[in-house]
Amino acid sequence: MSLIDELGIKPAPDFSGRMKKVLLRQGEPDRVPFYELFADKPIKDAILGKPTLMPSLLPFGDPIKLIPNEIEYWHRLGYDYVPAAPSYGFGMKVHTAKDTAENAQGMRFWVNETSSGLIKNREDFEKYFWPEPDLVPFDVFDAFEKHLPEGMVVFGQTSGILENVTWLLGHEGMAYMLIDDPELLKMIFDKVGKNLVRLVEKMCERDFVGAIQMGDDMGFKNQTMISPKALRQYVFPWQKKAVEASHKAGKPFILHSCGNLEKIMDDLIGIGIDAKHSFEDVIMPASRVKERWGNKIAVLGGVDVDFLCRSNQERSGNIPSSSSRSPARVEVSRWAREIQSPTIFP
Repeated sequence: MSLIDELGIKPAPDFSGRMKKVLLRQGEPDRVPFYELFADKPIKDAILGKPTLMPSLLPFGDPIKLIPNEIEYWHRLGYDYVPAAPSYGFGMKVHTAKDTAENAQGMRFWVNETSSGLIKNREDFEKYFWPEPDLVPFDVFDAFEKHLPEGMVVFGQTSGILENVTWLLGHEGMAYMLIDDPELLKMIFDKVGKNLVRLVEKMCERDFVGAIQMGDDMGFKNQTMISPKALRQYVFPWQKKAVEASHKAGKPFILHSCGNLEKIMDDLIGIGIDAKHSFEDVIMPASRVKERWGNKIAVLGGVDVDFLCRSNQERSGNIPSSSSRSPARVEVSRWAREIQSPTIFP
């Protein structure tokens, strides 16, 4: 028996009546809807007991055959949507290392922020291959539609404006370019922004897409990755255009960004995003975010991932376990039982 069978969740997806109501702050739903930007493939595979997709539809295995499993994972865990993204990106220079996790996926990779990026000067910019959104194949993305259970939608997903520029240049390279050649930096942001807005427009053309979610990490524990002034100059104008494209199609826009964004939250609300995810307790717990900005924006998340990773049973409420069931399984099962009854949304 797989872990997902043990949970015993009875799926009842209702995007329009539950999740959309929360995103647009249109009243209290029947229960708090689940939300997450994505989930790692090894974790999904272990929970479902079947192979699932890599995030962002990366080309591993036969994605068309894995789509039903991917949808089943999100459906059976009680979500009203499944995240999916067209296979689109600008590229990055990465380093790799062996994945030593218990449920390893072979190799891990990361961008070395102190190494030279893919674009260092104007010559690199002119020679760089910029992928055209209108030429991106959507066959895998569109294949989700025929497998969606009633009441469930796709959340069209894309990486963000700042993220992609950071991946192209490296954070250090971007920092130098802010001073040495701000005009070139603006050209790069404009190229990335224009293409991502077009990608959002193409996803919004699909009726089975219920909302757009953009992952654009802009901060760390103490402050934003670049100054609020630079974000207002380079990033927010393109995020706003993406929001406008989503709203033009009648679809809510969700922004995911890790880090301390206190100094720019009013800017983000001003560009029209409908919902913000995620929140870290060490920065500002979701409850405080709700008190401060909850009348202007939907607040998604609230269970701190650091707590989930580091806490033990004593911190989690002294939940007993037997030799046949791990503490993690007991804790997840307890949550699963609790969400079967209506929950008051704060």
